[in-house]
Amino acid sequence: MRQVYLDYSATTPVKEAVMKAMIPYFTEMFGNPSSLYTIGATSKEAMEKARVQVAKLINAQDKEIFFTASGTEADNWSVFGIADALKNKGNHIITTKIEHHAMLHSCDYLEKHGYDVTYLDVEPDGRVNPETLKAAITDKTILISIMFANNEVGTIQPIKELAAIAKENGVIFHTDAVQALGNVHIDVKELGIDLMSMSAHKIYGPKGTGALFIRKGVKLSNFMHGGAQESKKRAGTENLPGIVGFGKAAELAYENLDEHVKKISELRNYFVDQVMSKIENVTLNGSKEFRLPGNANLTFEFIEGEAMLLYLDMKGIAVSTGSACSSASLVPSHVLSALGIPVERIHGSLRFTVGDPTTKDDIDYVVEELVGVVNKLRNISSVSKTKGW
Repeated sequence: MRQVYLDYSATTPVKEAVMKAMIPYFTEMFGNPSSLYTIGATSKEAMEKARVQVAKLINAQDKEIFFTASGTEADNWSVFGIADALKNKGNHIITTKIEHHAMLHSCDYLEKHGYDVTYLDVEPDGRVNPETLKAAITDKTILISIMFANNEVGTIQPIKELAAIAKENGVIFHTDAVQALGNVHIDVKELGIDLMSMSAHKIYGPKGTGALFIRKGVKLSNFMHGGAQESKKRAGTENLPGIVGFGKAAELAYENLDEHVKKISELRNYFVDQVMSKIENVTLNGSKEFRLPGNANLTFEFIEGEAMLLYLDMKGIAVSTGSACSSASLVPSHVLSALGIPVERIHGSLRFTVGDPTTKDDIDYVVEELVGVVNKLRNISSVSKTKGW
């Protein structure tokens, strides 16, 4: 059976060049980067090369990149690190209602421990109105965390403008760029970002490796305690093969960014156009203008997204009803809810995301099968209503 993967926002396959770069660090060059002898020094050199590669992708200094085990860890470190480091200044944090659960659950934890958190509303397209942010800032605000691009609907935020507001008010600005990295141009200096979370497995690198950009001068308490790794900021023996893979993936993303964005934007637009022209009562969720190049979050009225997903899976097509981190939950998407979409329509939504391996033939196959699945499910739904089931 033909297999078509259209869930690149959930994870991506490791590219061959990335795997090739990683393999030696599992075997002959396995030294601990903290060791003083030659094999350790060789590992340290490889790790520092990867730090430079990741830094180059976002126009940062290599000393501003700190490797973590995931984007989730980077988000947690940012929130808890600032909350602890600046607790004498204030206890107010601002974020949005459409953040990844790595941020929302961290903020929920802090609320239970005496912190005040404001969850900003977003516009119907998923964008934060800068005036809404301005109005939420108080003299107790110590952190503003707004994701660069949403993992479900792909909406890209006006990060430069939002970061400028934070700076004007003397507040640290963090952004979760896990979805944006490798899909849009990111220049942390130009954008005015203080802290930024990243993950390797979203850019054709290995799982289990992430990074946090910490702008020089930002005071951030440690999240992991133990050894002196990562300039004494993040304890624990570094995942050397993963870090090397992250570095190579970042290098490839930097070299191929424009080509990558052009290709997947065209495929995404072709997919949306085909679906809209062949299936009635379909809505594109999120911003049409400010959107990740590979993302198409669509609502199909009168049917359930879970049923569509399962039928498509039987055809060898992998898609998502939302974030992979909450796909097992039957609770309506908090992102689509924040956009003002009614519950019954939320349940009929699917996220399709294309990637580098995707072809036009793949899209044609998915559209053809999707038309059949939607028609079948709507006929069943129609029969059910008629018979009062």
